[in-house]
Amino acid sequence: MAGLRGRCRSLCGKKRRDGVRLNKFLQEAGVGSRRKAETMVAEGRVMVNNEPATPTTVVLRDDVVTLDGEVVTAAIAATPRLFIYHKPIDYLVTHDDPKGRPTIYDVMPKGMPTVVPVGRLDVNSEGLLLLTTDGRLAQYLMHPSSGFERTYRVRVFGELGNPALHKVSKGMRVQGVQYKPANIELEKKTDTGKNRWYRITLTEGKNREVRKIFMHFHCTVNRLIRVQYGPFKLGTLPKGVAMEVPTHQVKKLMADMEKADAKAPKARA
Repeated sequence: MAGLRGRCRSLCGKKRRDGVRLNKFLQEAGVGSRRKAETMVAEGRVMVNNEPATPTTVVLRDDVVTLDGEVVTAAIAATPRLFIYHKPIDYLVTHDDPKGRPTIYDVMPKGMPTVVPVGRLDVNSEGLLLLTTDGRLAQYLMHPSSGFERTYRVRVFGELGNPALHKVSKGMRVQGVQYKPANIELEKKTDTGKNRWYRITLTEGKNREVRKIFMHFHCTVNRLIRVQYGPFKLGTLPKGVAMEVPTHQVKKLMADMEKADAKAPKARA
């Protein structure tokens, strides 16, 4: 139950005088995307004031929303909070793991509010992970249409020749999945000469995209570090440490998000 409460609590960035649709309320509370929220509602897992609801049910400020019997809280705050976190290797980016493996929430710095991750880094990857108190902001930062680039330093066993580098930069299909063009360059060889460091920047970040691209060219990734996400850089932030993004930067992101939603209100529905 504790894990569910953690997933359900979040902070939203504006007062609700006229209410908000249930699917949007659940998204802002960090439960998941609006589509996932709609699935939960269709399965009868969500109630508003102990009554069955639909995804478009309007939730007012004093309404009580429950998911599987647990209250979903969207407390009012002036501005959501956003953190840059240096994810260590060997930790899952999830609240609960059925196999009992360690997660980032097991080693989260003391005093952190309840947060949801912006995307994922797999268990064998490390580096910059954004964490936010607002599920809607997380969805905006992750959505491909927002155009936030992700930059990685990748150490591989093997080498990409010029034809391969050109192919990656133009976009390519791997095992039936189309990947958008990526900026990629060779950084340096390691001291042994058997491994090489590459820097690759993506605009989409599909599941295990970097590893699959290198694997396609018979290169084995043995270290993967995300060093930048949009305007946010990892820099010298120590592993396991979280640094809060200044409020004025978060407000700018929220303003950009509202503008994007106004131009294409159905794009993130």
